[in-house]
Amino acid sequence: MQSNAKLARGDLWSLEEYSEKRSEFRTQVLAHKKNRQVRLGEHATLYFEDALTMKYQVQEMLRIEKIFTGPEIEEELGAYNPLIPDGSNWKATFMIEYPDAEERRVALTRMPGIEHKVWVKVGDNSKVYANANDDLERSNEEKASAVHFMRFELDPASISDAKNGATISMGIDHDALPYSIEVSAETAASLTADFAG
Repeated sequence: MQSNAKLARGDLWSLEEYSEKRSEFRTQVLAHKKNRQVRLGEHATLYFEDALTMKYQVQEMLRIEKIFTGPEIEEELGAYNPLIPDGSNWKATFMIEYPDAEERRVALTRMPGIEHKVWVKVGDNSKVYANANDDLERSNEEKASAVHFMRFELDPASISDAKNGATISMGIDHDALPYSIEVSAETAASLTADFAG
């Protein structure tokens, strides 16, 4: 499955088929996801989505909700397909993570606008900041949300350099949670597979 191919009903298993394949498929997806998670310090993580991670999400939703009719399946595909990269971008779920709910609540009040300060960078190219929450506004002036959906639109030079093995770094330019990191070769290879061609 191409990492940037949108899902169609023909890509999915029936509930019965999925119950037989679920354990093996889950193992495959968890191994795949390992190289698509980038920790941005102690309290934030980017989880990069692609066709495989979204197929898993859809299959799990169909299983949990016992959905098997065409229109309902199409509705789920309509909800999850926008989270699959389009060949020139990366799409990710950004999570601010504090185990203690009260600590998280207080921390989020110090982070308004953090979703607009998350970036990726390929080689010597400029930082690319996230387009956050295309679906809805999740933060307000008082506090940030703990979960954001992000799209990083990369320019042709960045895409070309990534395909040619340039280093990929990511970070946050927000005073409350500043961080930057160079991703592993395995993560870089997995993310580069999201580009068309």
